[in-house]
Amino acid sequence: MNFTPFINFHRALGAKMHEFAGYEMPIEYSGIIDEHLTVRNAVGVFDVSHMGEIWVKGPKAYDFLQKVTSNDISKLSPGKAQYSYLPNGKGGIVDDILVYRYELEKYLLVVNASNIEKDWNWLQSNNSEGVEMDNASEWMAQLAIQGPKATEVLQQLTPVDLSSVPFYHFTVGEFAGCREVIISNTGYTGAGGFELYFLPEHAETIWNAIFEAGKEYGIKPIGLGARDTLRLESGFCLYGNDIDDTTSPLEAGLGWITKFVEGKNFIDRPLLEKQKAEGLTRKLVRFELTERGIPRHGYPVTTADGQVIGNVTSGTMLPGTKTGIGMGYVTLPYSTPGSEIFIEIRGKQIPAVVKK
Repeated sequence: MNFTPFINFHRALGAKMHEFAGYEMPIEYSGIIDEHLTVRNAVGVFDVSHMGEIWVKGPKAYDFLQKVTSNDISKLSPGKAQYSYLPNGKGGIVDDILVYRYELEKYLLVVNASNIEKDWNWLQSNNSEGVEMDNASEWMAQLAIQGPKATEVLQQLTPVDLSSVPFYHFTVGEFAGCREVIISNTGYTGAGGFELYFLPEHAETIWNAIFEAGKEYGIKPIGLGARDTLRLESGFCLYGNDIDDTTSPLEAGLGWITKFVEGKNFIDRPLLEKQKAEGLTRKLVRFELTERGIPRHGYPVTTADGQVIGNVTSGTMLPGTKTGIGMGYVTLPYSTPGSEIFIEIRGKQIPAVVKK
């Protein structure tokens, strides 16, 4: 079992702990509903130090990343980040990632915890450009501070003007007296906020400073349970559930980060262009139940007369409204927002509506 630098804080706070991607991680503290609403209405702190970080450097770094990632690296100037994915050469997805352009010949890739070794091996096997790569995952800690009050809390701890850091941009500066902290206006909750990357030796200082600064705003630690309900409410994919090596990025709604621009001959481009031209047969949708029930991964999605048209990939009960929500792949005719579908839950067909 691996541990993040914040393990003692989680245990001292009485968090419900569980293994995730080889790490002992907090699932919940005060309860998923309370934590979800805290992030939506105020501010919460996620320990995401289990995520992976890979540096890509050298004169050919740009060419390499244009080949192995789906998004257009030419749109990245130093200080900008973009959401992207690694195509797997068979029409599927190795991983969904963040790409940070640090300098002209230096990039940082942030990858999912469960895929660190897999991504590293994939990148190495495709490194015909001879770029320098460094797996820094063990030497970087990360916190996500999310919610409408996040900026007010964090601004007390840094001379960096956070209002000058636009969405999907980042800077490097002093934070809580610690130098060389990456301050990134990103997150995977849909609630706004920042993600901080720093050396593990600064973990205690930064954690304590954030919670002290956030006292008056009702700041709370947040576990992976609420992280999942927040991303589901916002319609964000989770690797291993909604996307994986067998799912098409176009079917998964990731066409917006699949850039068929001139000069970008990325892995799987011909295959995905062909798929786009021929048309999709299914699509990943977000849905809400109109009657009581909780959709779960693997449940069948059907028509009113019981014909199976897809399957649920993620599902939960939305904190606050008690509405069952989820995501899943359905055949194209049923993928339009407003379409009525049914989720088979323990032998019963529960009606649901596809949402934008």
